[in-house]
Amino acid sequence: MQVNTDKPVIGITTGDLNGIGLELIIKTFSDNRILELCTPVIFASNKVINFYRRLSPEYTFNFTSTKDMAVLNYKQINIFNCWEDEVPLQPGVLTEAGGKYAVRSLMVATQCLKDGQLDALVTAPIHKSNTNVADFPFTGHTPFFKDKFGAKDVLMLLYNDKLRVGLVTEHIPVSKISATITKELLLSKLAIMKETLIKDFGIDKPKIAVLGLNPHAGDDGQIGTEEQTIIKPVIDQLRQAGNLTFGPYSADAFFARGSYTEFDAVLAMYHDQGLVAFKTLAEGGGVNYTAGLTVIRTSPDHGTAFDIAGKNIAEPESFREAVFQCLDLLRQREEYATNTANPMKRGRIEKERSTES
Repeated sequence: MQVNTDKPVIGITTGDLNGIGLELIIKTFSDNRILELCTPVIFASNKVINFYRRLSPEYTFNFTSTKDMAVLNYKQINIFNCWEDEVPLQPGVLTEAGGKYAVRSLMVATQCLKDGQLDALVTAPIHKSNTNVADFPFTGHTPFFKDKFGAKDVLMLLYNDKLRVGLVTEHIPVSKISATITKELLLSKLAIMKETLIKDFGIDKPKIAVLGLNPHAGDDGQIGTEEQTIIKPVIDQLRQAGNLTFGPYSADAFFARGSYTEFDAVLAMYHDQGLVAFKTLAEGGGVNYTAGLTVIRTSPDHGTAFDIAGKNIAEPESFREAVFQCLDLLRQREEYATNTANPMKRGRIEKERSTES
C-alpha cells in the first residue's frame, strides 16, 4: 500500500485538543531525522499547531500545509487541515470542543487510511467523556477501528521490548467482566494473538500464557469456577491442536516472579489485570497496537494527561515509540507477505530462526 514514495506515509491524529497529544507530536517530529524514515501527515489545523508550537518554543517544528492528500511534501512534516474553525483551546480542561475536533481528526485520518492514502496511523489519546457522543458511539479507539474496518474481532495489545499483553475485555465495568468472558471470545482473542505474533512480530511458533480470572486462578474452584469451566478447556483445546498455549496462571504470582519472560505474549482477562503490570514494567515506553486489522494502527500507552497539559513537561517517549513501532510493524508485515509469497524463502527463514533459538 505504498503511497507515491519510498518512505511510508504515516497519519497522525491530534487526540483531545486540550490534552498532551499535540505537545507530544511537536516534540516527536521536531527531530528531523524521523523524516528520513517516513512522511508524517498530521490531521489538525495550522492554528492549533501554531498554538502548541508557541508553548514549546525550544523545539523547532517546521511544516507544510495542505488540504489535498495528493499534494504532500515528502521531505517535510505535513499538516492536513481538517478544519478552519477558530477552536477555543484550554490545555488541561475537558471541553466539548476538545473532543469534537479530536473526533474530526480521527475520522478524516481513518478515511484516508481506508482510501489507501496513508500507509499506517498513529493516534494521540482521546477522552471518553467528550468523545462518546452520537456520531462516535465507541468507548475508545479499539472498538472504533474494529467497526470502521469491518473486523470480526480485534485485540488490544500493549507491548515493549520486555513484554506483550493482550486483553480479552477492554473498557467495560468490572461487574460485567465475568459474564463477557466466553469460550468463543477466548478462542477469538487467542487466534488473533497468535496470528499477529507470527505476521507482525516474526515469531513462527509463539508461546502464549493465559491468565486466570479469579485470585489464585480460582484455587481449584474454591474462588470461582471460570478457570475450570471456560478458560482451561480452551487452553486444552488449543494445546491438543498443537498450539503453545499455557495456563491459566494466577496473575499476581505470574508477574511478580517474572514468568512473563518465558512467553512471547500474555493474554489477560481484563484491563487492569494486564495493564497495571504492563505499565509498571514498561516505565512509560509502551505502545498500544490494535491487532486483527488489515491496517496498522498504534498509539502511546497513556491517556490525555490533563494534569500536565500545556505545561511543556510531557515526555514524548511512548508517542515516539508508537511511531517507530508503527514503521517496524509495516516492515515486518511486508516481509511476512513477501515470504508467504515465496514458500522456499519462508522455509529457509523458519529453519534459521529454529536454529538460533
